[in-house]
Amino acid sequence: MNIKDDFAILKNRNITYLDSGATTQKPRQVINAINNFYENTNANPHRGAYTLSMDATEVYENTRKKIAKFINAKSSDEIIFSKNASESLNLIAYSYGLDNLNKDDEVVLSIMEHHSNLVPWQFVTKKTGSKLNYMYINDEFEISDEEIESKITEKTKIVGITHVSNVLGTINNIQKIIKYAHKKGAIVVVDGSQSIPHMKIDVQNLDADFFVFSGHKMLSPLGIGVLYGKKEILNKMNPFLMGGDMIEYVYEQETTFATLPNKFEAGTQNVEGVVGLGAAIDYIEKIGYEKIEEIENEVVSYAREELSKLEYIDLYITPNKENHSSVISFNIKGVHPHDTASILDTEGVCVRSGNHCAQPLLRSIGIDSTCRASFYLYNTKEDVDKLISGIEKAYNMFKKYIKL
Repeated sequence: MNIKDDFAILKNRNITYLDSGATTQKPRQVINAINNFYENTNANPHRGAYTLSMDATEVYENTRKKIAKFINAKSSDEIIFSKNASESLNLIAYSYGLDNLNKDDEVVLSIMEHHSNLVPWQFVTKKTGSKLNYMYINDEFEISDEEIESKITEKTKIVGITHVSNVLGTINNIQKIIKYAHKKGAIVVVDGSQSIPHMKIDVQNLDADFFVFSGHKMLSPLGIGVLYGKKEILNKMNPFLMGGDMIEYVYEQETTFATLPNKFEAGTQNVEGVVGLGAAIDYIEKIGYEKIEEIENEVVSYAREELSKLEYIDLYITPNKENHSSVISFNIKGVHPHDTASILDTEGVCVRSGNHCAQPLLRSIGIDSTCRASFYLYNTKEDVDKLISGIEKAYNMFKKYIKL
């Protein structure tokens, strides 16, 4: 089976796509599912008593059940649809954080956090008079047990942690963090955007209080995300957005809200995105996480090996392979990452350059931007070879100006 055959864009554009950490390409199975919805089932869920609307409702709610099973949630009521992980994280910050933090309480984040799991907590802690603290990384780009245990204390009420760093590819020990945070009485918000495309997630086994992810990083369309939250916590939270379909009764001066999950889904939803996410889950499950991990381990190990041979680049990855996912950040010494990425593009190689929405992390390791190659199930060793060739081209263009 050649997985690339399912991704028309990789052939139509003749590219080496190494930016799946930003968004993945979509297989034909997902595109076909969206087309089928619009051609045969398009209507507004929960809005009509006619058959077509009821069919759309069934598709929408069956996907919610599919996601609950996919991450082993206790109930589909614990699955809230959003635009993306950023909206999910903002929902938690506004609906849980503002109501549950008090003066001198503490929120603890890792320095690895994407801005979406950092900036909302800056806002909330300032509003509530609580404090924002950080767990920092060691020289191996990991958070040590000592750092976890020194930063999470009895004052900590909320811990925010990325499962996998979108810059470093470091796989954080979230089970250790969740267990320790719960011991101290804190709840834990896990950003799973960079983990769920690559590894099986069991929210009950993790005991995560909240777990968020974006569909577009796991083969589904842009504009669909998921918030998982424990039912007992979600039931106590106030709605974040208000409007159609999250309402029970509206009077002139009072309103009562619908039960879960509708309480957090105001207005017409991105049903095509939900349909696409369901098809993406089917695709992932058909291949299987075991096979995905096998493909990625082979390709990423080869990339680590080949990149480490280039004495003129800096690599920002943990030496512990078992704690490293599919993201590799690097710089050619003395060359701006935007220049490197532009030259790679002339070779048809797509990588991200910039701060990757993680400025505090990059600042903490003394740089302001990197090139980032992020791999997924459709990548091969040949893609790595093209990356290396493009890097060599970039280096040769600049080497007379570089002092190693």
